[in-house]
Amino acid sequence: MEKKILLGLGPDELSAVMAEAGGKPFTARQLAEWLYVHRAASIDGMTSLSKRMRETLSESYRTGRMSFSRVQTSVDGTRKYLFPTLTGGAVESAYIPDGDRATLCVSSQEGCRMGCRFCMTGRGGFTRSLTAGEILNQIFSIEESARLTNIVFMGMGEPLDNADEVIKAIEAITSPWGMAWSPTRITLSTIGVMRAIPAFMERTSVHLAVSLHSPDPAVRGRLMPVERRYPIEEVVRMLRGYDFRHQRRISFEYTLFDGVNDRKSDADRLAALIAGMGARVNLIRFHRIPDSDLAPSSEDTIARFKSHLERHGIITTVRASRGEDIFAACGMLSTADKKGALKR
Repeated sequence: MEKKILLGLGPDELSAVMAEAGGKPFTARQLAEWLYVHRAASIDGMTSLSKRMRETLSESYRTGRMSFSRVQTSVDGTRKYLFPTLTGGAVESAYIPDGDRATLCVSSQEGCRMGCRFCMTGRGGFTRSLTAGEILNQIFSIEESARLTNIVFMGMGEPLDNADEVIKAIEAITSPWGMAWSPTRITLSTIGVMRAIPAFMERTSVHLAVSLHSPDPAVRGRLMPVERRYPIEEVVRMLRGYDFRHQRRISFEYTLFDGVNDRKSDADRLAALIAGMGARVNLIRFHRIPDSDLAPSSEDTIARFKSHLERHGIITTVRASRGEDIFAACGMLSTADKKGALKR
């Protein structure tokens, strides 16, 4: 019988596990500490539990830790990791060092069903959503795990299409019984899955980044088919009902495509759409992907677009391009691995 996974379980679930194994209530706290503080890779290493308890647990459970199968390192220090999934697939994580800041971009799904034209992940279709344990494993199992200062849910998949497991992972990262990280160190990126936004807002306090990419519904619909199901104007209207003035921050991600969404009129319309929200815009340089007619905007165009937004009082940043020499675009590494293009 396949052993069950401990990583990703919360206090109530761990209490049930330990009660089933004959443990006293305090042993559930010990188990949580071993999983999330000491980051034990195996049950046998949980030495504060009795040998008999470890043997009993090991009969039905394992931690769920899995080592990465590939890693590629960029000249700028960015590292792309490839992790196996529980069902034999693969997902990517990107480690991005930047001075004192060390960020990990984690995946929440194997594949994606959103179908954005500029994303390699969606081209491969959707396989399955990851468990909270598979998400946390990416954080615990990279070589730089102890150095991490920030986590972003911006890897493969749409996080709020897997809201229950993603929220469970966030709770394990931010709760006192887990890793006890400040929520301000975490950002979740979404295309705007409206059905999941209320639960995300109520159960977490992490930052939110919304993939916007065009304020024109027709243009956004061509870039992102999900516009038809979750229109950006309705997404913004919903988000205006929440308080982003204190600890939690909201930003909008905007990838610039040459001649598609990079005109002054686009900047003006974007500023009008998000006016009064106190939000910032993060402009993104497009990384070319194979067999796509989309092209990146020029540096001059990006600079002008940024200036237009700033004249409207919108705080605007331009995301630095990282890891362009190591299958930088999301989904590129896993696609190359499937095709056998990576050296072993």
